[in-house]
Amino acid sequence: MGDPEACARRTVPAELSDVVGRDREAAATAELLAAGRLVTLTGPAGIGKTRLALRTVRGLTSGDGADTVWVELSTLPESRWAVMEHELVFALDGREVLLVLDGCEQLGVKAAPLVADLMAWLPRARILATSQRRLDLPGEAELAVPPLSLPAEPRDPAARQPAAAIAGCAAVRLYEERARGADPFFRLTDANAAAVAALCRALDGIPGALELAAGRAHRYPPLEALRRLTADPLTFLAGGAGRATRVDAERTHRLASPAERLLWERLSVFAGSFDAAAVADVCGFGELTPATAVEALARLAPALLADEARPGRHRLPLSVRAHAAMRLACRPGDDGTTVVRRHQERCRAHAERAARLWRGGAQREARALALAELPELRAAMNPLAVGPGAALELAVTLWFLWTACGLPAEGRCHLERALALHPRPRPARALWLAAWLTASLDGTDGTDPLLVEAWSAAVQEGEDACLAHLAHVRGTIALWERRHDSAVTEYREALELLPAGPVSGPGREVLRAALALALAHVDPPVDPSAEPLGDTPGGRHDPWARSWARHAAAVRLARRGRTEAARAEVLCALETQSALGDRTGRALSAELLAELEADRGRYTRSARLLGSVSGARPAVARPPRALDVLGDRMPEEDLRAAYAEGARIGPRALLPEF
Repeated sequence: MGDPEACARRTVPAELSDVVGRDREAAATAELLAAGRLVTLTGPAGIGKTRLALRTVRGLTSGDGADTVWVELSTLPESRWAVMEHELVFALDGREVLLVLDGCEQLGVKAAPLVADLMAWLPRARILATSQRRLDLPGEAELAVPPLSLPAEPRDPAARQPAAAIAGCAAVRLYEERARGADPFFRLTDANAAAVAALCRALDGIPGALELAAGRAHRYPPLEALRRLTADPLTFLAGGAGRATRVDAERTHRLASPAERLLWERLSVFAGSFDAAAVADVCGFGELTPATAVEALARLAPALLADEARPGRHRLPLSVRAHAAMRLACRPGDDGTTVVRRHQERCRAHAERAARLWRGGAQREARALALAELPELRAAMNPLAVGPGAALELAVTLWFLWTACGLPAEGRCHLERALALHPRPRPARALWLAAWLTASLDGTDGTDPLLVEAWSAAVQEGEDACLAHLAHVRGTIALWERRHDSAVTEYREALELLPAGPVSGPGREVLRAALALALAHVDPPVDPSAEPLGDTPGGRHDPWARSWARHAAAVRLARRGRTEAARAEVLCALETQSALGDRTGRALSAELLAELEADRGRYTRSARLLGSVSGARPAVARPPRALDVLGDRMPEEDLRAAYAEGARIGPRALLPEF
């Protein structure tokens, strides 16, 4: 406990005010205190509850000279709790005072009765409490302290990214300021901006965790810090001031009820956010029933991080999750194995639902569902946790996410990791998908062995659909290499082999669109309507297939000299491909549009368009035809400048011009 003068001198450092920017929350806290007698600042350890309380006190004392008393509960032994209450009542009786109780969670279940007694004995006092729990008292106003604002997730933490794009985020500003304190030579640059962004996101924007990480800037640059944090959060955040992170986690665990402690541990299986339904499904078993799990979640919610993008969902801070996972692994019996299995089953159900949506034509909804659950799906594809067979099954179910929604590198990573641990013979469908992704990313050198192994496995398994899909991959490679007659042959074989009815993987509409594209490139072009392809109209139920069918129509029209009609078709294809995130489709369609632009004499626009998609085109694809035209029509320096400008802008910003 401190006297008013001592408390008034305890102010937030000026640089913290500039970096963190909690003025809005402090104003909201002051408004709540003006309207009621009890305000509780809630949030997980390190979120900045104490700092916000200090800022609020500073604002009130500078404005109206409020009489303030500060009580630090975290350092107060239990034997002193009753004495403290009596001392406060004696010292503050009759005074109009702001009483700050910092760290009420330390008192456990005794916090609420103590605060209730103080409010009864001190009717002129207002109380500002900080706690990881609500006090659940009449008239209590709760303000959940949010994490600092975060930058967008970088596609590759090791890649260059404009530092200016993230410099305005509060989490980045705090990390940069504290990192300079540890390393005077540290600067936020284009070279380390992506790693800093990823590090701030990994630490959930929690100021305490960001300061611990930034304090190690003299030892670990941001990318290395991110790697160490991801590999072992507890070790990275331990040592020196970092000991508080583990102490906070252990104290939170110790003060919880048995049901809450068990739920803390089981929640560690979630890599991202979760809602009550997910907690009941995954964590509600054995001594913790679904109903008691949801009840315990409601009590723990103030100590969790809220998912602002998805109301009603929460997630564990990284350090707390790591500590809880360690305790779950040490729990006797098969509790840990069971919760991992139940989590994997839930993820499989989500993946299968997304795949059904994709097959049914609701492809934007399928993509949105898969991306929303991606943190959990990633965890469920860890072969060390769930086994290589289950990991591969889940990765193959999500084939559309990797091939049609712009995540080929991640998909291949999941497949390669699980295939490396799977005993031979390895499953044909996993090998097929790995071959497809490898062809797109690396070319044919690594693809051919996978195709051979996949074909042998498919024959042994009697997987006709997989044989059809392997022919589709071979045809796609031939198409990218401009071996159009071979592509036509492979695609026809794929259509002949594909069984009737729904299949897991590209359906008949996709294969028909691929064949149409190959036929559009042969000499002379062939109208796909002349092909005996069955009764199902290409792309009628499959928007992704329809985008490729439109691309094929654009090629046919362009070869007939109908430039405007071709341009309209390819723009329709690009609209769908952009909406789905199909980086490969968008790149090839943008290259066709660039060819049409060059034919119209719009050379600079064409060069910028080519540059914008240069990083997304298949590795095995031949150079775009438009590049030959531009090389003949533009000075080399102008071509390079326009191409580089397009690469800097990117297709998302450039395509709307067309």
